[in-house]
Amino acid sequence: MKKTILAALACAASLFANAQLTMPANGNSVRAKTAERIGLTDVEIDYGRPAVRGREGKVWGGLVHTGFQNLGFGTAKESPWRAGANENTTITFSTDVMVEGKSLKAGTYGFFVAYQPQECTLIFSKATTSWGSYFYDPAEDVLRVPVKPVALKESKERLTYEFSDETDSTAVINLQWEKLSIPFRVSTKLHELQMASFEREMRSEKGFSAESMVQYTEYLAEHNTELETALAYISGAERTMPGLHTSLTKATILEKMGKKQTADSVKQAAIAAGGAQEVHNYARGLLREGKTQEAYAAFQQNYKHYPKTYTTCMGMARGCSAMGKTKDALKYAQQALPMAPDETNKKAVEDMVGKLKEGKEI
Repeated sequence: MKKTILAALACAASLFANAQLTMPANGNSVRAKTAERIGLTDVEIDYGRPAVRGREGKVWGGLVHTGFQNLGFGTAKESPWRAGANENTTITFSTDVMVEGKSLKAGTYGFFVAYQPQECTLIFSKATTSWGSYFYDPAEDVLRVPVKPVALKESKERLTYEFSDETDSTAVINLQWEKLSIPFRVSTKLHELQMASFEREMRSEKGFSAESMVQYTEYLAEHNTELETALAYISGAERTMPGLHTSLTKATILEKMGKKQTADSVKQAAIAAGGAQEVHNYARGLLREGKTQEAYAAFQQNYKHYPKTYTTCMGMARGCSAMGKTKDALKYAQQALPMAPDETNKKAVEDMVGKLKEGKEI
């Protein structure tokens, strides 16, 4: 009989627990995650978001205690702030990074802040599963970084972490609450990470793709590194994906290797074999880069290969204009006008003719 009663009570307790209605988290704090990729590095922050709740002016130095203090509970004699609410705030980096110029290995860290009005100390700790900072142990610190807090013009009701000032390899993470922000810069060694990623991927099935070969060699050429490797890969890409872009990439690599005569020969052959539109686009790209003479030569060669077409006449108009040969540019623009493929292009050519008649560049 006794066992029956105990079993019934246990069952009732289980049913009561499962029957509770869904309500907001206790303490009016919500759990949140924010994440962003910096270059090739994934950064994720998991934190509790407390609210100000009418306590303006009582957050910093009040709810958020200054420095290290005994919180009256747990094993820690002196604790920093938990940088959020409830469970540890954690930050995860998928690769090695630098925080304010100091190295930090890839991994997940408990994040704490020792707040002071003039300078805060950021703490990255091995402890990632504690509740708050009641069990904080300085022996578990991996990195400490000093940063300056910054006043905010508008109050943030709930604590938040935001990314700003992003570049290909850096970003600033801003802890913001009430009228204060605590920013810190995270940097990555993007080139090293990119090279390591390429080396892994070029050994996989991606390494058999001509598109991957071209992408890899373009990066090596841009950074002027491992040019022999780049030449080998672009030569492989030429066999399966011949074309103007591939050959021009090869010419760029050869030129960087000091083989200018060979590079020029490859480039000229590529332009001669290229289609009218792709050579035209290439020459316009040269104009944008300020390589006027080289662009003009490409426009000329394209016109010689595909004479009196709309595309090549327009190319010669642009090339002559860039060279200051306004009268010649007008002649080619007038040749292109009746060949315009639609009203939009026709209107554009008419505008060009008008400018050229006034002696203006196009």
